[in-house]
Amino acid sequence: MKLTEIFEKSTPHLSFEVFPPKNTTSFESVMAATEEIAKLRPSFMSVTYGAGGGTSQYTLDIAKNIKVSYGVPTLAHLTCVSSTKETVSLMIEKIKAAGIQNVMALRGDIPTEMQNEDRSRWTYLHAIDLIHELKESKADFCIGAACYPEIHPESFDQKEDIKYLKEKVDAGCDFLTTQMFFDNNLLYNFLYKIREAGITVPVIPGIMPITNAKFVERSVKLSGSFVPQRFKSLVDKFGSDPDAMKQAGIAYATDQIIDLYANGIANVHVYSMNKPDVAQKIQSNLSAIIGK
Repeated sequence: MKLTEIFEKSTPHLSFEVFPPKNTTSFESVMAATEEIAKLRPSFMSVTYGAGGGTSQYTLDIAKNIKVSYGVPTLAHLTCVSSTKETVSLMIEKIKAAGIQNVMALRGDIPTEMQNEDRSRWTYLHAIDLIHELKESKADFCIGAACYPEIHPESFDQKEDIKYLKEKVDAGCDFLTTQMFFDNNLLYNFLYKIREAGITVPVIPGIMPITNAKFVERSVKLSGSFVPQRFKSLVDKFGSDPDAMKQAGIAYATDQIIDLYANGIANVHVYSMNKPDVAQKIQSNLSAIIGK
């Protein structure tokens, strides 16, 4: 099933993201965790992909298992930074062969050792290059891309950011998924601006439940997300108690999702970090709203 078929519906939907293992040692435990999340029967599940294709086979194995064994639509991530055209073309063929119809086209994080390289020699500079490649493959994928409600870390300002975002959509992107955010007003303001700019594809908010105080600083550093005082107070109060912090983090994420649903946003994606208990609790908190 193409995800755009889900996004056409006005009833509330909830989806989850999982990530593959970095090596064979943890493959079984990661697969088991993704299966537990799949048993919740979310609207779909996305599976991330390591830079340069480091986890490519694991990504496909997990995505295919979720789709075939549990009947859950899957979204396979595909990154292009530091990849060759041959590597990307091969991966596109493997995704097609696995029967996966949905692909998240991402540039990916630039490896530290490549930060100072002359990028003019790279095959893929931006996600739009990968979107063009996917369209040229004639695979009839449903293509997703990332967007940043606050601003992409490498953009000069939000106006420039939205300009490049529209170029990705015009190149063939079917929907957008946001980077994490902790203040819904930032998303609502962003949606207003991109609609004014002529971007009309579905935008799926990405919510990250912060269940560990140590993860707050790391997450904010990676994403550049604004942390509202309400969330800072939560961490200050419960951060030293792991169980309390976990409960409070799930409650905060649930509150964000309820507000999104109440304001007419039907599809919400949760960065569940391979934690079945967190995914289950959030879905349980929303059971009457999403009908599960």
